[in-house]
Amino acid sequence: MDTKLLSLLVCPVTKGPLDYDRDRQELISRSARLAYPIRDDIPIMLESEARTLSDAELDALPPRTPLV
Repeated sequence: MDTKLLSLLVCPVTKGPLDYDRDRQELISRSARLAYPIRDDIPIMLESEARTLSDAELDALPPRTPLV
């Protein structure tokens, strides 16, 4: 995932920052508790396509680090 693209994208629900989960190929919105899928290197930024994050998944996320 291109870091320039990541720095431009925000959660369509909260307009907040997103975290990239490389292993699951998802963009995580902590504030909306949603994970947006990335398919064929294209982020699918539709709320209807996102999955809801459980409390356990949110707790397991590493601290947010700014994109460089």
